[in-house]
Amino acid sequence: MSAVIIGWAHSRFGKLEGETLESLIGGVAVEALGHAGIGPEDVDEIMLGHFNAGFSPQDFTASLVLQTDDRLRFKPATRVENACATGSAAVRQGIRAIDAGAARIVLVVGAEQMTTTPAPEIGKNLLKASYLPEDGDTPAGFAGVFGKIAQAYFQRYGDQSDALARIAAKNHSNGVGNPYAQLRKDLGFDFCRRESDKNPFVAGPLKRTDCSPVSDGAAALVLMESEAAATAPRTIGFRANEHVQDFLPISKRDILLFEGCSQAWKRALDAAGVTLDELSFVETHDCFTIAELIEYEAMGLAGRGEGGRIALDGQTERGGRLPVNPSGGLKSKGHPIGATGVSMHVLTAMQLTGEAEGIQVPGATLGGIFNMGGAAVANYVSILERIR
Repeated sequence: MSAVIIGWAHSRFGKLEGETLESLIGGVAVEALGHAGIGPEDVDEIMLGHFNAGFSPQDFTASLVLQTDDRLRFKPATRVENACATGSAAVRQGIRAIDAGAARIVLVVGAEQMTTTPAPEIGKNLLKASYLPEDGDTPAGFAGVFGKIAQAYFQRYGDQSDALARIAAKNHSNGVGNPYAQLRKDLGFDFCRRESDKNPFVAGPLKRTDCSPVSDGAAALVLMESEAAATAPRTIGFRANEHVQDFLPISKRDILLFEGCSQAWKRALDAAGVTLDELSFVETHDCFTIAELIEYEAMGLAGRGEGGRIALDGQTERGGRLPVNPSGGLKSKGHPIGATGVSMHVLTAMQLTGEAEGIQVPGATLGGIFNMGGAAVANYVSILERIR
């Protein structure tokens, strides 16, 4: 494919006082263009990843990017949405615009402001990423959906509480070094494993440390046609970028297989001409720790029912067979939904250029990304490499 990444920006994630959705979008848009060394007048098209679902009263948001600079006026701008994979959907649409010859430079922004929404509404909004006829009355909202998935996994393969705690502890430890992360505290295995007043059960076997937080934040990247990027200060190429969409109702699938995730990874690895063991690291979608565990199996890192062993053996930790979520993942970094997929691409690009201060994977050459919407419904995999 002809699109490459030439610049990026990333806000801090968390409860961002004094920010608005508009200011978050504008801040990363300006920074990304500056990092790429281009002006707003050079942009051919804009993609905005913004989930919303009730988080923002302003639901027509694509043109908010134009308010970053008057020189963006009259540029095509489109809001892209695909549940929690919204950011990666925006990246993919930017790539496709360049591959189709419709644009030479695309600005991709992902943003969400969630923390200004009352807590009961947050759960209702997130549950909209599930199939409401089946899941609309689920206690604890979307956490309840994954609580049911965790219970089903435990019933099939045995209690995985130790493994989930190990995943949570790993991601919290990794997030300490990430300057953009929302939760920069190494909680340790014992805290994540035990129920307590500070770590109560939320849904099924999932405790608070098994769930990603509610977050504000934004990220942006600049895509350019590869030949035109010959003089760019840096270029990160896509060895693969794949999208697989699965059925929305869980009743139509064996949810413990995450088959859409498996298909996306298989297609991406085949397109890239590499194996999983050739990747330097993976940023994967740990909205809940049970999701990361099942994703180990879906991507082919572990056999079915063996994801817990991979976690407990330390194979996905720094220095392990395949470091997973060196950024801290959604669990520590935060999960502002529209921004998450763009964030994954930005942080992977930073790893490949050796600029991931505090979380750098030594000698990283190939980075894998998995971002999903719903319960393995929208599945996106990218494999990135540094070209220059």
